[in-house]
Amino acid sequence: MTADLYQLAGELFFDANRYTDAAQCYTVAAHAAHAGGEYDLWACAMTRHAYVALYAHRASAAQPLLAAAHRIARQGDTALSTRHWVAAVQAEAYAAMGDIDACGRALDEAEKVHALDGRSHNGGWLRFDGSRLFEERGACYLRLGRPDLAEDALTSALVQPLSLRRRAAVLTDLAVVGIHRRDVDQVMHYAETAISLAGRSNSGFVGKKLDGLREHLAPLMPDDRISDPDHRIAALSRTA
Repeated sequence: MTADLYQLAGELFFDANRYTDAAQCYTVAAHAAHAGGEYDLWACAMTRHAYVALYAHRASAAQPLLAAAHRIARQGDTALSTRHWVAAVQAEAYAAMGDIDACGRALDEAEKVHALDGRSHNGGWLRFDGSRLFEERGACYLRLGRPDLAEDALTSALVQPLSLRRRAAVLTDLAVVGIHRRDVDQVMHYAETAISLAGRSNSGFVGKKLDGLREHLAPLMPDDRISDPDHRIAALSRTA
């Protein structure tokens, strides 16, 4: 119960971009799960801790946490999707480090979740059922500088039922694809919708994604249309 509670608290802090508080919660959660001999719960806490490093742009610091989570998950319940979720997050770390081969292998491992039955997750501290793999694969390809592959995966993600938070993140990534192509119309289409959803969700995670989009807008700034999403993202950041 302690591990479950502190993972939830960590998620709330993470979504508010309070990474230090989130990391402290995940550390407590990991210790509690370890003490209770709950390997899957322990591995999930370690994986969430790795997320903090990933979104603070410290992929090299996430790697040892994920390697530990991978070893722990192998001792857990094979009917659960824990090890597949760890692989999906490892793929993000490899993509951030530019290792396309390792990223591909990790994504393939994560895809094996589809061989499990409907009882592979609990909807709480373990929610990975493979439904996010399109958006995760797209985000990885985008980090690896493959916007062509990213767009196929992200477009497939967009036709699925998504929460406001997830839809805004996918739209933001599709706007970045437009930047790679120097396609201002595509950037405007996806960015405007993502900004609108961000205002409704009040998610710090989405705000962080949009800040990342803003960092890529510089090459298109000569086009007057780009100044509007740039200013709106800046206003969202100030409000948050």
